[in-house]
Amino acid sequence: MPTVAIVSQKGGSGKTTLALHLATCAAYAGKQACVIDLDPQATAAVWGDWRGDFLPKVLTCPPVRLFGTIQKAVREGAELLVIDTPPHGDTASREAVRAADLVLIPTRARAFDLHALEATAELVAYARKPAFVLLNGVPPRASRLVAETAAFVEGLGLKVCPVTFGERAAFHRSSKAGEVASEVDPEGKAAGEVEALWRWGREQLGMADSA
Repeated sequence: MPTVAIVSQKGGSGKTTLALHLATCAAYAGKQACVIDLDPQATAAVWGDWRGDFLPKVLTCPPVRLFGTIQKAVREGAELLVIDTPPHGDTASREAVRAADLVLIPTRARAFDLHALEATAELVAYARKPAFVLLNGVPPRASRLVAETAAFVEGLGLKVCPVTFGERAAFHRSSKAGEVASEVDPEGKAAGEVEALWRWGREQLGMADSA
């Protein structure tokens, strides 16, 4: 079962936004996508309640029930799983990485955020899972900042995702309504970034295009 874990020890890195957008993009591409929310705050689950019966499905569970929840999702027809984890959740992050085929680590290019990458780097190195840092909230015309951050990330032994997310209002606007960026602004830059991430992630996971 293709499974993506979204992990970061830093709060506010954009894990939930990334998980929901990636899973919804997969659903639009014809995949039965499911988000598994391990965060006790259940932010993804609240978004799912606002969204109603539209895909992706959102399930909640504690970390100790993750593999049982994965089995349930598979029985119900899921074709892609995206696991959303809490900040400072060592057990949740560890279990999510264990279950994952691909690990995405969102971070902002700020000192405290980058410092938090060190613990995550150790976790994914121990698990030996394919892991990529996704730069999030990148300001416009910040090529130098991106290059410096990429060098720091690579110095930790991590790879940098070729797709970056800018600081886009559409991400914030859509979440309040149980929607995603492509639904509030289909032609916007945020929608294009998510689509690019889905195409890249699909290749990493070896998934065929259903659309």
